[in-house]
Amino acid sequence: MKQRPDNNQIRVWAVVFWLLVWQGGSMAHSAAYPHGHLLLASPVAALTRLAELAVTASFWRTVASSACHIFGGFLLSCALGVVLAAAAARWRVLRELLSPLVAVVKAVPVVSFIILALVWLRAETLPLVIAALMVFPPVYLNVLAGIESADRQLLEMARVFRVPFSRRLRGIYLPAVLPHFRSAASLGLGLCWKSGVAAEVIGLPALSIGEALYNAKVYFLTPDLFAWTAVIVAVSVGFEKLFLAAVAAVERRVNA
Repeated sequence: MKQRPDNNQIRVWAVVFWLLVWQGGSMAHSAAYPHGHLLLASPVAALTRLAELAVTASFWRTVASSACHIFGGFLLSCALGVVLAAAAARWRVLRELLSPLVAVVKAVPVVSFIILALVWLRAETLPLVIAALMVFPPVYLNVLAGIESADRQLLEMARVFRVPFSRRLRGIYLPAVLPHFRSAASLGLGLCWKSGVAAEVIGLPALSIGEALYNAKVYFLTPDLFAWTAVIVAVSVGFEKLFLAAVAAVERRVNA
């Protein structure tokens, strides 16, 4: 079957265009103001600073530390969301019990949770908890929707013929749930990095990307600010592609 073109694919020419706009804006700002480069660093300055940071051991320790905490929160939330969604699909009272909590997490600004969590948690564990909290609603709701979309006639037939649960799981539930889970994971991976780094900026755990961003803001190191932002984007996109590729591999195996 012929695949439809991805209309959301990022084109190289579009990236180059916006980089040129950025470079032109930086040059115009620097020409208009004596210290304009402090307010809007050029992409060349940001790339140069990123190259300088990338050869230091502390840079890689910082990236690894933030990635472990934030991606760990994502995985924790995925596990919790799948288990609770399965339980909520089985017991209606649990779904009704969780409904207000999920609505609150979706509605309350992440900064409120960060400030509240700082009262109870150490700064080092804050990004993990906040990332898990923000990812939980989309995972839980999407997996629950996937379970409910499973073919009821197939399920009834499986009960009549006493098909083992393992076969029902592989043949009925997983094909229904995995597309919903993939959508939730795609959304959650972006959310976990945004909320996790925000938690680091406020909590300031040692050796974190958030601490590096905060220092760049305090000391007006705009090339550092853009360089670390580029690192966040690159790591986030890398994790998303790897995780979604793993989910797609499981989907192919289930549907084979």
